[in-house]
Amino acid sequence: MASALETVESFVEGAPPGELTDVINDIKNLTVNEPSLVPQLGPAFQKYNEEQFLTVKLPGGSQPVIISSHSSLGDGRYYDVESSSSFEFDHATQKASAVQSHVLEGAQTELVNSILKSLSPYVKEHYPSASYGVYPIENDSKVAIIIVANKYSPNNYWNGRWRSLYIFDPASGTLEGSIKVDVHYYEDGNVRLLTKKPINISSSSGTGAGISKEISAAEKKYQEELNRGFTNLSEGTFKGLRRQLPVTRQKIEWDRVASYRVGQDIGGGSSRK
Repeated sequence: MASALETVESFVEGAPPGELTDVINDIKNLTVNEPSLVPQLGPAFQKYNEEQFLTVKLPGGSQPVIISSHSSLGDGRYYDVESSSSFEFDHATQKASAVQSHVLEGAQTELVNSILKSLSPYVKEHYPSASYGVYPIENDSKVAIIIVANKYSPNNYWNGRWRSLYIFDPASGTLEGSIKVDVHYYEDGNVRLLTKKPINISSSSGTGAGISKEISAAEKKYQEELNRGFTNLSEGTFKGLRRQLPVTRQKIEWDRVASYRVGQDIGGGSSRK
């Protein structure tokens, strides 16, 4: 049987996009008799923020940067290549501080900067609100590419997040990763869409422009797959969940609904004079 701590950690792990604060407040209400639980959730907060590619604005900065295991320097510090900076990040409050200069150096520096330059126009054109990052990983032998786009509309009871992670191996020319979409709709109900699309591509050029082109093609293809899936749900699956005709076995003439008179047109009788 799971412990109380493991149970609330699972609540954190399953928090929908943009709703972690709400989940934490619910946890506090549920564990009012065990106030020591929430302070123990630091590792769960870190795992959630890194896996969700949380974005945060640095003090004095204008563009959000990404929190991920690939951009971690250890000891609660992270870095961003494009702004040449490192910073501390509090996973509980989701605030950044102690910004310092951090200039990337290493074997993949040129490729990292090339991918960033080519990726920028693609992301800005296709995502209304997105962040992206490129980081050398595995002892500078590979490159991690991240795109995350958030759209929150709590007043309309929905939030969503698109996450892309690609690992490029210069030695083999392969680009592997996944695209994840997470959308939560919760007006008068609780509906959540969670998808994952594995990506495996051979990049013949190995250049920043070529890699960005491959990413663009893969994401366009997946977007089209999602659109077709939604259409099939609407035209097929959802239609199968409801009656094709009302109990009268006659189609309703919706264009005349506004002119129907209760008791005469619907009931078929004459109205009282």
